[in-house]
Amino acid sequence: MFDAQCDLAALVYDADQDPDAVLREFAADLNARGVRTVGMVQAGQCADSSLSAVLVHTGEKLLLAQDFDPAARGCRLDLGRLQNAAARVANALESGADLLIINRFGKRESAGQGLAYLIERALDADIPVVIAVSAHRFADWIKFAGGMSVKLRCDRHALDAWWHGVSTRDGGARDPHQTVCEALK
Repeated sequence: MFDAQCDLAALVYDADQDPDAVLREFAADLNARGVRTVGMVQAGQCADSSLSAVLVHTGEKLLLAQDFDPAARGCRLDLGRLQNAAARVANALESGADLLIINRFGKRESAGQGLAYLIERALDADIPVVIAVSAHRFADWIKFAGGMSVKLRCDRHALDAWWHGVSTRDGGARDPHQTVCEALK
């Protein structure tokens, strides 16, 4: 599905790291410089009713949690709300984007569901993608991406270095038809 697409990056994080803060700051800086960054970054926690996402292209915060139910166990993600947020990201992609940011690679994405279709849609349109991937899900990520992914440390320096390589070629603007792999051959 992703052959020859090295414009795909995994921001790999451990339990003690905050990929959301790194991605939010990165997206805000790119948008301030005129780079059309679309996508969403998680805000709040999965285990309580504060789970939400920030649309990086509008700054709008969308609730993703189910309405509070004290009997509920595990993640209280409302799949309808997630799909609504994903549809808004898909619409923004259709309007044009320089970069797609996806907040998490989870069990749904590992199975080809959830936000997986946004990744495929962006790569088909030659739009680079960065996604937060938990270290314990990295093997699943590599399988999903067919091994065609750049692994980034969960820090701003690594993210900026990757973006610089993707967004510029020989001092010029990014060629939308050339992947990082092709440029480095």
